[in-house]
Amino acid sequence: MGATINDIAKKAGVSLATVSRVLNNSGYVKEETRTKILDAIKDLDYTPSAIARGLSKNEVNTIGVIVPDITNSYFGEIIKGISEVAEEQGLNIVLFNTDDKLEKELRALNVIKEQRLRGVIMTPIFGGDDFNSQYFNTIESLSMPIVLVAADIKYSTFNGVFVDNIKGGFEATNLLIKEGHEKIAIITGLLSSERAIHELIGYKKALTLNNIRTRDEFIFKGDYKLDTGYKITKKILSMEDKPTAVVVCSNMMTLGCVKAMLEEHKKIPEDLSIVGFNKLEFLDMVGINLTYVEDSPIELGKAAMTMLNERISGKAINEVKRIRISPTIILNGSEKIKK
Repeated sequence: MGATINDIAKKAGVSLATVSRVLNNSGYVKEETRTKILDAIKDLDYTPSAIARGLSKNEVNTIGVIVPDITNSYFGEIIKGISEVAEEQGLNIVLFNTDDKLEKELRALNVIKEQRLRGVIMTPIFGGDDFNSQYFNTIESLSMPIVLVAADIKYSTFNGVFVDNIKGGFEATNLLIKEGHEKIAIITGLLSSERAIHELIGYKKALTLNNIRTRDEFIFKGDYKLDTGYKITKKILSMEDKPTAVVVCSNMMTLGCVKAMLEEHKKIPEDLSIVGFNKLEFLDMVGINLTYVEDSPIELGKAAMTMLNERISGKAINEVKRIRISPTIILNGSEKIKK
């Protein structure tokens, strides 16, 4: 553990207030005393906290970023977009990973509030039909600019940058229908999130418009995790009346899906056609080319940080701004039907 201001004061034989005046270059301090304090700082190898310095001046130059899974390359790209714009604006980032757990998200929000950061960009966990008063009260008590990215919170009107996930779910399913598939499964995200709900709405809409019956046994509830995609795909492959295609609503679940296919010595798309969500560079590197819905996470991050900076700088502070980006489909052949 590093040295503290108390350690410096003790070593220099002065008060905490005198040390504070030297650290913040404020108020009069005798040159002899200043030299003692600076020598103590050097001897103790003291590094002042940027947050502590900022708090003393009421100008913390740091924002909080909350994501549900830091190991997922999709959120890594969102963070990259945020950091590129933040660096241009001279802002620092404190990153929080929630592991898709509501209690961790609440804890992160409370830490951000305690440290009085300049603002927060977050991909929320909660967004479903259940109203959670503790969750909403925590967010509303932050008293700082908030920008949501990639996922919305139902019943809220926070500023945010989102994806048209109904269109994403529709386009992925409609593509498979155009290829001749009628038995199409979906592995959803967490249905407590509005994103996953919207993707499922898009899936059902495509089936209905093409006069294909929605089959409950083809709707699999996932959670964006690799292991879930793997287990569900194993189940799909073992079904007696199995689907010929599947829409997989996250890149990590798609990776799990591919893992299960390889283990079962099944081929894509001959044994099961797949349309995933978001790019997985690892699959490209090993020669597995999957068709996927692309929503440009780096651009999402850049747009979210630009929006937050507008609020921090006082521009359009009373205007609610909500941008919705339209996804595109990148065709790589995994949507084809078995001939």
